[in-house]
Amino acid sequence: MLGIPRRYSHFVFGIIQSGLTSLIAAGIASWPAGSAAIFVGHWMASWLIAWAAMLPIVLLAAPAIRAFVLRLTREERDPRAGSQA
Repeated sequence: MLGIPRRYSHFVFGIIQSGLTSLIAAGIASWPAGSAAIFVGHWMASWLIAWAAMLPIVLLAAPAIRAFVLRLTREERDPRAGSQA
């Protein structure tokens, strides 16, 4: 493996997540293309543009989204702990 320090995991996650999401979305948007060669060319060009646009958004928005999710959710109790009265 690359051995990237864990403190950069947010950036690695953002790169992978934005790349995969934009790859799938660009493929779906390119599907109506005529031949396979046109489809692949359009897909790759669309993906690179979409990834370039989404990467900074994902990296900047993820901490805010994570904080928002924490405000919307609560910790679950461990059912094994039970009440000890």
